Amino acid sequence: MDTLELSSPSSTLRVESGAIVALRLFDVAYSIDLAAAESAWAHHSQGASSGRRSQLSGTPAKAIAFDVPPVLLPLPDVRLSLSIGDVDAQVSARLYDFGVIALAIRITVSGQTWSTFNEWLESVSQAIGVSAASSVWDQTLAHLMPRIDSALTRPNTSTIQEDYLLGIVHRWNEPLTSSQLLERVDLVPMLSGERRPLSDAARRDLMRQRYSYYDDDLVVLTWDRAFIYEPRGDSDVADVLEVANAQLLEMRYYDELLDDELPRMNDLVDATRGSIGILAPRRFAHLARRLYTLVAEVTELTEKVDNALQVTEDVYLARIYSAALELFRVPTVSAAVDRKLSIIRDTYTALYNEASGARGELMELAIVILIVAEIVLALLRH
Repeated sequence: MDTLELSSPSSTLRVESGAIVALRLFDVAYSIDLAAAESAWAHHSQGASSGRRSQLSGTPAKAIAFDVPPVLLPLPDVRLSLSIGDVDAQVSARLYDFGVIALAIRITVSGQTWSTFNEWLESVSQAIGVSAASSVWDQTLAHLMPRIDSALTRPNTSTIQEDYLLGIVHRWNEPLTSSQLLERVDLVPMLSGERRPLSDAARRDLMRQRYSYYDDDLVVLTWDRAFIYEPRGDSDVADVLEVANAQLLEMRYYDELLDDELPRMNDLVDATRGSIGILAPRRFAHLARRLYTLVAEVTELTEKVDNALQVTEDVYLARIYSAALELFRVPTVSAAVDRKLSIIRDTYTALYNEASGARGELMELAIVILIVAEIVLALLRH
């Protein structure tokens, strides 16, 4: 494997404490009963590796917190065969109440040069990244699902997934401020995954989303990767990025679901409007109820997704979270879901009105028939 050599000042830098974290997220159900999942996991693991509710470690709960804290479950370690050799990795799963499971594979890095850290990260990307033909994710999910299936409401077999890769440094071999780090280390090769030099415009675009709060921390975001320098060792930024990916996954799922539903809905509406006879109002009402149920369910879940993380006072994390949502195009996908829901709502209203109108016409016809019958009977009696 070609070494990703960077500028010479970085050759003396070593990552004394850090990690490479690969995320893969799956939509597995309409919702997950987190309490039931904790209980089921504890039963199957027999207390050997119990789950816990996730909280942001370095931020006060009043500043930023999960609306419904997800459940973090430790899974068996795996041994990965990378181009740099075999490495052991820790595995965990985080369960969100809106039906998403985020799997994380974490490789601890210590005492490695920056160029070696980059080699490791690229090797992880090639082995278990979005385009890799690795079975480790499916095997991990297959190990987890039977142990929590009783906690799933309406499981699905969605193939939609999200991936994200984090390069995390907690400590260098020498103290560095974020400004010094940017002067000494070229982050572009790591963030882009490219071996060929990028243009100046591409480099500027790649480094645009960078954030610091203290003078010794740094976060740089891209569409599918992020670099995090956090000397205090907390995982809040990584957790926030995971939530943003979970929200993107869920919105994509409902966007595709509604894409499939709209043509089906149009066919059903045409078929219902083409029906005649006394059963027509009932068919209108049945289809209207079906559409109303769909709208209610999707609206309930999208509201849960939108409110997954409550941000009030922590400006730094709020900026990173908002930037991640924009970068991942979550508002765009969410707006598309809202537009499709609006179409279904309008269709529901029209069907409801047609059903009511058809019922009124039947009532009027019944009244006319009764009046005619009364007149006929009166004439026959005389």
